[in-house]
Amino acid sequence: MHSFIDHARDFPGRIAAAGEEREAFGRLAEGQSPEALFITCSDSRVIPSLFTGARPGQLFELRTAGNAVPDYAEGASGEAATIEYAVSVLKVPDIVVCGHSHCGAVRARVHGEDLAAVPAVAGWLERQLPHLPVREPGSGIDDDAQVAGSVQRHVKAQLDRLRQYPCVREGLAAGRLRLHGWYYAIDTGLVMQHDPAADAFLPL
Repeated sequence: MHSFIDHARDFPGRIAAAGEEREAFGRLAEGQSPEALFITCSDSRVIPSLFTGARPGQLFELRTAGNAVPDYAEGASGEAATIEYAVSVLKVPDIVVCGHSHCGAVRARVHGEDLAAVPAVAGWLERQLPHLPVREPGSGIDDDAQVAGSVQRHVKAQLDRLRQYPCVREGLAAGRLRLHGWYYAIDTGLVMQHDPAADAFLPL
């Protein structure tokens, strides 16, 4: 924590010393107009601004275990509230659902890991990732490849869940909202996007 505290203490001074930065942060105080809602995993290795180059104010982020989008139920969750606010109030033109390689949540699901010691995690994964089949032992499939394929299927399922949300459905129908499925490889930095025509994840 000490490095975080030191950085936070120094941060106002660095902003004050940089003219353009000072003006940019001043404008942020007047309100926000993000360019996209970015839904991704809580994993500490996934930093959207790092691989997108986004500056403060450009991404409205929603982070959940396994980048899961809960089924729509009015007023039922903070996730639903975040999505609704981004689409209906902030009027974001794009929503990105970004899964990633080496995802612990997806790996736990496809391996059928015993999560009795973390019941909240177990319940979340059971509710949010039911579409991912448990891997058969001795399937002969490389573990990383198995997880990558499962993550990509999961991203597509979350896009389908987003289409259940009234605000998203209306935005898509009006042509003012676009959905994107991304996959980020932690070890290489490669970002891939789902191509609906090919039904495959291809490099951006």
